[in-house]
Amino acid sequence: MGNTTYHDRGIIKWAPFDALVGYHSLLKELRYRLNKNESPILSDDKQEELNRKLQIAVFKNVEIQIYYFEDGYTKTVSGRIHRLDWIKRKIILEGRYVLSANQVLEIDFTDS
Repeated sequence: MGNTTYHDRGIIKWAPFDALVGYHSLLKELRYRLNKNESPILSDDKQEELNRKLQIAVFKNVEIQIYYFEDGYTKTVSGRIHRLDWIKRKIILEGRYVLSANQVLEIDFTDS
């Protein structure tokens, strides 16, 4: 018998799967679903802190960065507050980006 050392073909061995229609989108969807997290529950103190930060941001008209929870992931948006809808519990940023207050996890001031 001759020399039978194994040579890994690397990514080439997966090339046949590349031909499958929807394979990459399926993998992307699976990764997305597997990495989702549960919605965090904020304490009353944290909610009061967020409300104070919102009021300061409106009063001083400063740019803020909002960390919010959506569809299993923490996301970020920046901007100035255009309007707060206390009845519907909505935050409307300039550019008309609308967030539910229930989504907000943290608020940071970006202006000095």
